[in-house]
Amino acid sequence: MVQPLTDTFALRGALDRDAASTAMQHILAAFVVLILFAAPALARPFVDGAGRSVQVPEKVSRVLAAGPPASVLLYTLAPAKMVGWVRAPHADEKPYLARETWDLPTTGRLTGRGNTANVEAVLATKPDLIVDVGSTGPTYASLADRVQEQTGIPYLLLDGRFTKIPETYRSFGAAIGAEARGAELAAYAERILAEVAEKIGSIPEEKRPRVYYGRGPKGLETGLAGSINTEILELAGGRNVAEAVGRGGLTNVSPEQVLAWDPDVILTLDAPFRASLATDPLWSGLRAVRAGRIYLAPRLPFGWFDAPPGVNRLIGLRWLAGVLHPDLFPQPIEAATRDFYRLFYHVDLTPDQAEALLKGAGP
Repeated sequence: MVQPLTDTFALRGALDRDAASTAMQHILAAFVVLILFAAPALARPFVDGAGRSVQVPEKVSRVLAAGPPASVLLYTLAPAKMVGWVRAPHADEKPYLARETWDLPTTGRLTGRGNTANVEAVLATKPDLIVDVGSTGPTYASLADRVQEQTGIPYLLLDGRFTKIPETYRSFGAAIGAEARGAELAAYAERILAEVAEKIGSIPEEKRPRVYYGRGPKGLETGLAGSINTEILELAGGRNVAEAVGRGGLTNVSPEQVLAWDPDVILTLDAPFRASLATDPLWSGLRAVRAGRIYLAPRLPFGWFDAPPGVNRLIGLRWLAGVLHPDLFPQPIEAATRDFYRLFYHVDLTPDQAEALLKGAGP
């Protein structure tokens, strides 16, 4: 029996509707998959050093450092997550850094003196997270909020105080998925802090050497009491002669002021300045110069005493405590230096590198 054409068309329509329904189901399923993959990564709340609640991605692969201390912290903790250097390493600094980080792009700085980065530059690096380390006061918290609003990128502000380094490593490690590494570096920092504090704690204040920190080619910039730039001086068992001027940050002083202080020890980051002291009539009569107690703080790849005032000062604390109190720290600094550079800077120092690094740093 021949099926009527109307029935045939009805059958075909039903089949077409079934096919269309099935096709639509496949399209909807594919659309859902696309949405899931295109959706922003899951985030979790993280309370930073300023008490700000920041939504941090579950997986953090690319991190932008806002300033030099943050750059050092990030490099020591997770160099593979760096999107770049705040400042490109100089030729003499590169051998003291992991080779794979030498040629990372320069991103500039978002915070501190001499800001060079902007919103466009930040967005171009495509970071999952921005991190800054230092003051957590209202000014810097406001800056963090503003950058986060402008870029849509989570911005963490971490406590940069020297004694908070263990806590900062653990906190930042947890934020970027590097808990084990953060705990390892935190434990090292705690050992250094505890060892120095235990030995220095027995020295009466009046028995601690009076120290002048001379920055710059003329040595006439220094840090006042409470300055982050001289933070490890007191911890290492020294007395900052510039405390007489008051509290604050960096300041310029006159040669006459330094002569009046007549320090027991002079610290500097500038090799030419150190070399000039013995023959410069403005400085040669100082007690520290006559006694030969002028020390050049190692600076490669980052300063041991300052420049920047970051986690790089951990080895500087051990060095300076030994310089100021050699009887309490008789162990040579070379072994501690090699251990620190291997663990924190990802390099094994050669004998020549260690010798160059410590030139002028000891008696």
